[in-house]
Amino acid sequence: MSDNFQLSLFDDENEPAKSLDYITIDFETANQYGSSAISVGLVRFINGKESDSIYERICPPTDYFVQEWIDEIHHLTYDDVKNYPKFPEVWDQKIIPFIEKTPGLPLVAHNAKFDMSVIWDACNYYHHKLPGYNYFCSLQLSKKVWPEFERHALTFLGQKFGIEYLAHDALEDSRTCGLVVKLAAEKKNCRTVEELLDKCGLKFEKI
Repeated sequence: MSDNFQLSLFDDENEPAKSLDYITIDFETANQYGSSAISVGLVRFINGKESDSIYERICPPTDYFVQEWIDEIHHLTYDDVKNYPKFPEVWDQKIIPFIEKTPGLPLVAHNAKFDMSVIWDACNYYHHKLPGYNYFCSLQLSKKVWPEFERHALTFLGQKFGIEYLAHDALEDSRTCGLVVKLAAEKKNCRTVEELLDKCGLKFEKI
């Protein structure tokens, strides 16, 4: 997919060219409860290219960590996060300002059902209002774009496309998710998220 798109003679010259813009998000949690977020990574993609990013550790409400997840997934212990801010501070002072820097961009996560449940559970736990952002799922998207693949986990896609990254690091997962969306748009010859979802028979959901 070309970085620059030429408007046809029939395009409205006053209408700005649309591009492939979205914000990827990924959480890691201490346990099976969404309110136990311990890290978050967000990456802004403008025209399919990384623009900026943030990574924050989060102190969960309790020190209940699933040992297997420490050993095999995110490798973060309570000691690693206990001195960091809790979710409300990270949400209000880091996540929301990052998203609102470019209002209207949709969020995307790989297996978005999990990451949106973290937002849902944490906002409810701390009595925060849900943000009302549009989002879509790159896992669902990848199943539509590459139905021939036997798996669609982010680690599998990373290997398939030669993307080297540290799995289950919130920032690197988020970045890889964004690259998968870009590759999907290239495969489907789409220049916007809306066009890509439409071609794949998918729609935005709202958190």
